[in-house]
Amino acid sequence: MEQEIPFQKEGIYARNRTLYVIGPRHIAKVAKVLASETRTKILEVLAEGETDLDSLAKKIGQSKANISSQIRLLESIGVVRASYVPGNRGIKKMLELNVDMILMKVKP
Repeated sequence: MEQEIPFQKEGIYARNRTLYVIGPRHIAKVAKVLASETRTKILEVLAEGETDLDSLAKKIGQSKANISSQIRLLESIGVVRASYVPGNRGIKKMLELNVDMILMKVKP
């Protein structure tokens, strides 16, 4: 049974916690971003709920700098959303999963 795709043009769209990826070029971009063990671990941790960058780096066992660059890639495709809140010393970057499902379609 085919899922109704609410978009008519190729691209990457997020709506109602679903990421719609339409067109071969966009599918390749999303697949490339998701094809990393570190990034899939990030998604796994964020699936448990919102967390800050420091805590995420500790849970995954990677440096904040590396996790930050991985987050930028996940943000570029709309899978992760970041926000900034006041922290003990400056601003704290909070991260959350933006989608629960990814649907890919080769053509609109």
